[in-house]
Amino acid sequence: MKRIILMVLYNILLVPFLWCKLCYMGKNAKDYSQEERWKFLQLLTRRANKGGRVTIEVYHPENIPEEENFIFFPNHQGLFDVLAMIQSCPRFFAVVNKKEVGNIPLLKQVFQIMGAYSMDREDLRQSVEIINKVAADVKGGKNFLIFAEGTRSKLGNQPQEFKGGSFKSAYKAKCPVVPVALVDSYIPFDRNTIKKATVKVIYLKPIPYDEYKGMKTVELAAEVKRRIEEAIAEHTA
Repeated sequence: MKRIILMVLYNILLVPFLWCKLCYMGKNAKDYSQEERWKFLQLLTRRANKGGRVTIEVYHPENIPEEENFIFFPNHQGLFDVLAMIQSCPRFFAVVNKKEVGNIPLLKQVFQIMGAYSMDREDLRQSVEIINKVAADVKGGKNFLIFAEGTRSKLGNQPQEFKGGSFKSAYKAKCPVVPVALVDSYIPFDRNTIKKATVKVIYLKPIPYDEYKGMKTVELAAEVKRRIEEAIAEHTA
């Protein structure tokens, strides 16, 4: 909360404009192109992160597919994860989030602009519908981000188990799976501090469909987690 207040105070003169545009664009997202929406979200996150004394370090952005549509699978550390990814990624993507965070102010509007899907993990039928919608959207030209852990880790840079079911959309879309390692992303919003923070976003090499199509979803989940853990270890040594 302290850092969010700092972000607001730093941008106090721009807050009324940015908030109004955020809300308007969220309600009328279809009136804007993906490029226009992404440009605004990146502006918003850059301003917020600068005011909040958060530096984003980006590693290997060349691993982000330039032509194919894909699904990001990062480790999940906290509420700041999506903001770090937005600032660091040149290509538009949407998020599959759990319904519990879908109504948090700011995140709600950001998700609306993205065209995100909120999943109710207690509703099996709705979850299957979301899986199918994501696969169809990826085939139609949209990228996504899915947190395979299902919920944020309470162990900092130590990921939890990656759930195999989170990868079903990728199998249906036959798209590249892009592992992403987040380092210290829990500090900005999940630690009660306003000290300067550096968050690392490491894009790992994509796993093409031809490479994982013969694997079970739990095997792919374990492999993605393994690669992310190796990258985290390398960047925290």
